[in-house]
Amino acid sequence: MTADTFPVSAIVASQRPHRKDAARNYDALLAAAREAFAENGAEASLEDVARRAGVGIATLYRNFPTRRHLFESVYADEVDDLCRVAREVADREPWEALTSWLGRFVAYTVTKRAIREALDNESEVFLACRESMFQAGGPLFDRAQQAGEVRGDISFDDLLRMVSGISGTYFPDDAQRDRILGVALDGVRANR
Repeated sequence: MTADTFPVSAIVASQRPHRKDAARNYDALLAAAREAFAENGAEASLEDVARRAGVGIATLYRNFPTRRHLFESVYADEVDDLCRVAREVADREPWEALTSWLGRFVAYTVTKRAIREALDNESEVFLACRESMFQAGGPLFDRAQQAGEVRGDISFDDLLRMVSGISGTYFPDDAQRDRILGVALDGVRANR
């Protein structure tokens, strides 16, 4: 797997400024937006995002002319990170690689929940993100399934829907979410 394997990587690279100071501001805005969206949903204040990033609102609008552009950029950046993690874990044992990637997928769903409603599911960015996510995680799933670690009667799409459903549920703490996810993943494993 290489970075240019994933359609989302080209989108992320084309959006990121080349000047170091502008790139720093851009990255700070993405991190602040991710945090604000996770805490306050899609209605998070753009002024709050700029404040968290330590920049003025004009800098935010220079990088992200519209709220939608900010949503798409955060979403694409999250999926690009998910693709990066797939490359990093690909050489691990099949089950460990898949579950490591799914751990990052759970973190991604926090951002996804916050902004998915604001994005059109047919937008170019959304479609590129979905394709990239399947290209990144699908081979990890296939390898685990071929190694006899994952049941043969489920698909990668089934697994993502299950994990999304669990991670999209409110839990009083991360430990409970992780415990329930572990129970569900035990059900995904092939009989031993």
